[in-house]
Amino acid sequence: MIIAIDPGKSGGLAIQRANEVSALSMPPTATDIARALEPYTGSETIVYLEHVPPFVPCARAKNMFRLGESFGAILGILAALKLRTVLVRPAKWQARFALGTRSACASDSDWKNKLKAEAQRRFPQIKVTLKTADALLLLDYAITQERIQQS
Repeated sequence: MIIAIDPGKSGGLAIQRANEVSALSMPPTATDIARALEPYTGSETIVYLEHVPPFVPCARAKNMFRLGESFGAILGILAALKLRTVLVRPAKWQARFALGTRSACASDSDWKNKLKAEAQRRFPQIKVTLKTADALLLLDYAITQERIQQS
């Protein structure tokens, strides 16, 4: 089983169990996140967590602090649940989709909509939202990485 997590407040979780994929918006509290992940504990589970950068040009300090806080809480939850975790920088997983790069100070909406459209194309059976798109694309990246490592 593979779980992919976009740790932002407006992020999400994507889960592949056997050949079934599901996605959900980021639960609102650390306790809720732990409850959402708890059913997936086990030695067969691997989690790909977006490794957020310490600084994003043009981002508000308050928002970066909250993102770092969420990232740290999720790392703690994953450790407590003993889930094997792989940290992946956004630029690394995004490069797989050849969608270009996000302009540092441009509006996020064009970039997020581009990612959402790509996620919907790759997962047509799921209703993709702006909150779940990054997690689904990170899941697609993770599935590919796991296949490479197993061959």
